[in-house]
Amino acid sequence: MDGRPFPPGIHPPCLTWFKDDTRQEIHWDLQKKHLQFLVKSGVHGIVLAGTNGEAVTMTRDEKVQLTRLAKEVAVECGRPDLPITVGCIGQSTKDVIADTIVAHEAGADFTLVLCPSYFHFAMNEDALADASPIPIIIYNFPSVAAGIDVNSEMLAKLGAHPNIVGVKLTCGGIAKVARIKAQYEPSEFAAIAGQSDWLIPAMTVGSIGSVTGVGNLYPRAQIKLAGVEWGFAKGGINGTKWVVAKYLGYPEASCHCRRPYPKYDDPKKQSWITEVVRPLEGVEASLERR
Repeated sequence: MDGRPFPPGIHPPCLTWFKDDTRQEIHWDLQKKHLQFLVKSGVHGIVLAGTNGEAVTMTRDEKVQLTRLAKEVAVECGRPDLPITVGCIGQSTKDVIADTIVAHEAGADFTLVLCPSYFHFAMNEDALADASPIPIIIYNFPSVAAGIDVNSEMLAKLGAHPNIVGVKLTCGGIAKVARIKAQYEPSEFAAIAGQSDWLIPAMTVGSIGSVTGVGNLYPRAQIKLAGVEWGFAKGGINGTKWVVAKYLGYPEASCHCRRPYPKYDDPKKQSWITEVVRPLEGVEASLERR
């Protein structure tokens, strides 16, 4: 354990791209292309195998390959020190620890850990894992963790652990940001906004940045994203992948999530999300030219 601080800034949760066939294997060529786009955009780090990356559908071997690829792309793009965070999301302490070990061996710098939720009725503070060879970011996302919400008291306790260095708050808990900042310096335990629509308010009370799916399309315009964040949230992961593929010129056949997540093929929904995210297209282009 080294407990090094989580770097401030924008860390997009990279989408995972699959082939359009019955096996839905990872489309590695497209995956590399998207990683190159993110790395070259100047983001401060990349999160792999998170919610937007469809971690719950991925095998451990796939996450290892994805981590190695991200490190390779970072080196090729002249950013060998770009921090890579990997989601280690399991339903047992044993599995989560095993995930953190292989993530470390593959080159990951940090791990993002979601509360186990299958036995949510038996969960308490003492059931959370704290063993990992790389620093841990707690992932608080009640909507996908059977309603489990890591409250301020739990965060205060977890933040004292030398190898738990932050929390990604995908709960809109701005009061938690303020409480964390009041108790800890960001170098000890940092609060990270899980959506960009409250990034600016969160930063005013102590957040160090964000991990938000919109960064897959507009990484340079994160501070201006509040107006389109709703489109990504309401559109879901399949809508996010569809509109990212549309704007970045990726093949539509490879933009679908792994089943059983449904395809985003309703023309009305496609038209809606296209119009919602369109306003930032010009902003992103102007930032690219600077």
